[in-house]
Amino acid sequence: MRSLLRLDSWTASDVEEVFSLADEYRAGRGPMTAGAAVMFFPSTSLRTRVTFERGAALMGLQPIVLPSGTLDKPEALADVSGYLASWADIVVARHGDLGVLEGLDAPRALPIVNAMTDENHPCEVLADLYSLRQQRLLSGLRVVVVGADGNIARAWQEAARVLDLDLLHCGPAGLEPSGARATDDLDAAVRSADVIVTDGPGRHAEALAPYRVTAAHLDAAPPGVLLAPCPPFERGREVSADAIAHPAFVGHAFKKSLLPVQQAVMAFCLGLG
Repeated sequence: MRSLLRLDSWTASDVEEVFSLADEYRAGRGPMTAGAAVMFFPSTSLRTRVTFERGAALMGLQPIVLPSGTLDKPEALADVSGYLASWADIVVARHGDLGVLEGLDAPRALPIVNAMTDENHPCEVLADLYSLRQQRLLSGLRVVVVGADGNIARAWQEAARVLDLDLLHCGPAGLEPSGARATDDLDAAVRSADVIVTDGPGRHAEALAPYRVTAAHLDAAPPGVLLAPCPPFERGREVSADAIAHPAFVGHAFKKSLLPVQQAVMAFCLGLG
């Protein structure tokens, strides 16, 4: 039994096993199992919820979906896990507080999968890496993450530690994740990027306005550069409309990997690999 709370609690071999399982699910040959997956999602969740819920059903797990707020009560989280373990096989939780997921995981009663917190978003980044691996080797891949410190930037930092990625954070000085290799020069950063990742600006919209990625930036990047904005993105906010119209934009199909990767994460955590 394994849990996924942070990517850097796993090894490169763990990630490779998940990718191999994702290959199997993508081909319609992934391992099946009987049981139930309890899932906690807020009403705003779209892509993550659809792919986890659909993925669980396709692999034989009954998805039982509850609001994230169900976890916000005085009951000890160890007791919640203890009770759920009698009826379910795995918990998938999207909740703002990573500490809530850690509390659920502490008794090791059943696997806990982080479907997004304010701290990080490991499954989203795993799916992006899997999509990228379909097109090119991850070794030596130069990734630029544009934006402020946040759950996407931190999840990419976690992935970089596990997979030894060449990762550069780009944004205003002082808004980078702790310990990140960073620059405040967007023009210079994109000139050496293989992949450009963006995230919504949140409360830093004014400071990040000069860091909007445009078609001109993509034209200045190396041939074959890919633009992978984290959804939900807005044209004219972190990316310009002409950047989304540019051939470098990976397109909506890039996120198809969320389904097999999230199936693979559940299978790996359940020991089905």
